Amino acid sequence: SELLFNIMRGSDPYDATTYPDGTYPVAEKKEKYRIGVPRGFLREGIDADVLACFEAALAELAWHGHTIVDSALPYMQKGLAAYYIVMPAEVSSNLARYDGMRYGLHVSGDDLLGDYLKTRGEGFGKEVRRRILLGTYVLSAGYYDAYYGKAEAVRGLMRNELAEAYRDVDIIATPTAPTPAYKLGEKEDPLSMYLGDIYTVPANLTGVPALSVPMGTVERDGKMLPVGVQFIAPHAGEDRLIDIGKRFLNE
Repeated sequence: SELLFNIMRGSDPYDATTYPDGTYPVAEKKEKYRIGVPRGFLREGIDADVLACFEAALAELAWHGHTIVDSALPYMQKGLAAYYIVMPAEVSSNLARYDGMRYGLHVSGDDLLGDYLKTRGEGFGKEVRRRILLGTYVLSAGYYDAYYGKAEAVRGLMRNELAEAYRDVDIIATPTAPTPAYKLGEKEDPLSMYLGDIYTVPANLTGVPALSVPMGTVERDGKMLPVGVQFIAPHAGEDRLIDIGKRFLNE
């Protein structure tokens, strides 16, 4: 992760979202970190052995001198619902250009509408089509304010909540996922798969950097499966993330 980040970081004249060289505000590394844990966020939906592994990881961090404190982040619990409104809306908007006329794949049909249907039907997988349809729905007239507008409002509240939390802590820690990896085809219901994103989507929504590192294993059907701990840093805290991740793995 550190190698890739150091290659990618820096100013890109073709990317308006990058900082000019020398102006990037960096969250400094520290000898010992104050780590916030949103325990209210961990009460439901997580497997008991994954939670026990996470608690052991926190104990290890505390043993090495880092301070573990509770962080009240109630809006993080709304992140999953907000994410699966905002993200499909963005997918719907961004992929509208791939109509077989201007960009990407083109599959010929019997007429213009057939071109569109065949191109998008064959060019996008089932999950992508599902997200396009959901995004189109939440952006449609009569539903924009009820769904997308409220999700964006929650997104803003989450940003403010995290900014306030980082006044007290340097890093926020959560499990990476509430369960270990599941078998291929085990979860045919999309909603059950989406629930696996509950701890990671707050970083996507708020734009803060996050890093997942292995924290141990749990047993499923006689096999030991890896689980991870996620560290979330404030904006421009990538160096801090890499530092705590390396120290967690090596100390």
